[in-house]
Amino acid sequence: MQKTYFGFGIAPSMFPSNCTIRKQTLTVEQAKEVIAGGVVSCLNPSHKASIDVMQTRFGISVEIPPKAPSVVVQSGERALVMGVSGLPRLENRHEYTQEEVAGAKFSFALFTVSE
Repeated sequence: MQKTYFGFGIAPSMFPSNCTIRKQTLTVEQAKEVIAGGVVSCLNPSHKASIDVMQTRFGISVEIPPKAPSVVVQSGERALVMGVSGLPRLENRHEYTQEEVAGAKFSFALFTVSE
């Protein structure tokens, strides 16, 4: 079975130098199905407030590694990303208000890598 990584963002360094990346937008239900199939968590534990929102708003729970791993998604593997927009940066506090969460937009995308 191919590995599926899960995190809140992607970076160019996560992919081989020369590859094709296919992006597929997923519903929350589809994302939950992918997660239920098993994922390698790439979450950064310092993003606890966003992880809390993921758990409370969507009922999604994944392992939180002690530190964010460095990942290279190889051919045949994929990365599931939960994108978050509209949440302010947390400065001098550790969680979002209900109003901030209600106003935020969340999206799920699956990036599949091939040669």
